[in-house]
Amino acid sequence: MNEKNNHKKDIVILVVCIVLLFLGCLAFFSARWYITEFGDTGFDSILYTLFSEMSGTDSAVIRNFLLTALLPALAAFVLLTLFFWLRRGNGEKIYPFTKKRARIISLVLSCVMLFSAAVTVDLPGYLYYVSQQSTIYQEEYVDPLQAEITFPEQKRNLIYIFLESMENTYMSQDVGGALDRNTMPELTELVLDEENINFSHTDGIGGFHNMTGASWTIGAMVAHTAGIPLKVPIGVDRNEYGQDSFLPGVNTMTNVLQEAGYYQTLMVGSDANFGGRKPYFEQHGLDRTFDIFTAREAGIVPPGYFVFWGMEDMHLFDFAKQELTKIAAQEEPFAFTMLTVDTHRTNGYVCRKCVGLWGEQYENVISCSSKQVAEFIRWIKQQDFYENTTIIIAGDHVTMDEGYIDRNVAEDYERTVYNCIINSPVETAYEKNRQFVAADMFPTTLAALGCEIEGDRLGLGTNLFSGKPTLVEEMGLEEFDGELTKTSDYYTKNFFFKR
Repeated sequence: MNEKNNHKKDIVILVVCIVLLFLGCLAFFSARWYITEFGDTGFDSILYTLFSEMSGTDSAVIRNFLLTALLPALAAFVLLTLFFWLRRGNGEKIYPFTKKRARIISLVLSCVMLFSAAVTVDLPGYLYYVSQQSTIYQEEYVDPLQAEITFPEQKRNLIYIFLESMENTYMSQDVGGALDRNTMPELTELVLDEENINFSHTDGIGGFHNMTGASWTIGAMVAHTAGIPLKVPIGVDRNEYGQDSFLPGVNTMTNVLQEAGYYQTLMVGSDANFGGRKPYFEQHGLDRTFDIFTAREAGIVPPGYFVFWGMEDMHLFDFAKQELTKIAAQEEPFAFTMLTVDTHRTNGYVCRKCVGLWGEQYENVISCSSKQVAEFIRWIKQQDFYENTTIIIAGDHVTMDEGYIDRNVAEDYERTVYNCIINSPVETAYEKNRQFVAADMFPTTLAALGCEIEGDRLGLGTNLFSGKPTLVEEMGLEEFDGELTKTSDYYTKNFFFKR
């Protein structure tokens, strides 16, 4: 009986060792893959990726994970398993390990790989912060529907263009970039135009810093439009996050403009459901969403068309022109938001408009995007609705293409996100030498429409047109980010669940 029990015990221990070894290998290679592919975006972004809707993901991302993370993990697991436990036909151990020693070494190795993976994605730092409670929302958050916001008598239209991964880094050093060449000259010219506004962290061309909870696209879109980070409260399951209910307790810019009588649309070239973008906007007052599927229906691309994340930006801009012409013919003021995709990591997508000016594919895609955005702006300026329309061009976050950054950008360069405001009825003396983040774009956008905001703060963001210090300027970026990383019962109770 004892011999039988010992045999069962050996099998259980062996299974545990093998499972832990596999998990260790998978975690080790997956962590390295994630950081290499997406950069240090924060553990919040990893949690969101794990628990959110993944439909519409570029197949290249999945293929890359399979080839550079899962396959090496499986190979390492098989080799290590054979190394520890392979025996000859007569039961003799091939390698000089006793059964006990093989177990101990495999368990230690598993723990080392799991710990290495945790350090790679900064799980210890994340756990340190989430073990603490933040009071930043109770002390600093301003609900936009509770704030006094006064619109001008003639409400202005808004066109908000999110540029995927567009940062100032791609400019030449003489104008504030990190390169010896300017790969985005047209976007540079836009911010150098004295009639336009570029809020900057320097006295020249600059922009805003990444903030915790806004280092990936939907997180950034939430920050830009709600003035808060996107966080995944611990213990919430997938079905409660994103599709069924997306931050139902938060009032956003879409809610504000809805109450002001705006007709609002979102246009993306991919699957709008990816990452919860469509649910987020539609659950907060959006009237209509356009994406790869509606582009097919409208004849912008053929039925079944799908490249990269959906369709190229050249088709997206054609679609935008078509729909803006229709939207502008309506009586209501409109807010049109769009998101480009060609400059998504890794290396971007080369469309037929791209010209090989540079040695790096990513730079050619950036240059192509710069040209297309500038052409789109020229088209808007020729339309009758332009006179009463404010245009905001902003990157969503700094690029996740860490390979490109490692090859081309000095470690001490301060990377910031691009922004340019065109045709604002409001001027400012506080444009330069600012420290700010995506959350500050929320009240700043409304101010650029001519709105007066009592207290000049909405969400956690500050109206940059005013002289009021941002929270980053008051606290410092590190302390501000630390507060956003901490656990907040207030956030979970008041934002994540419907009040």
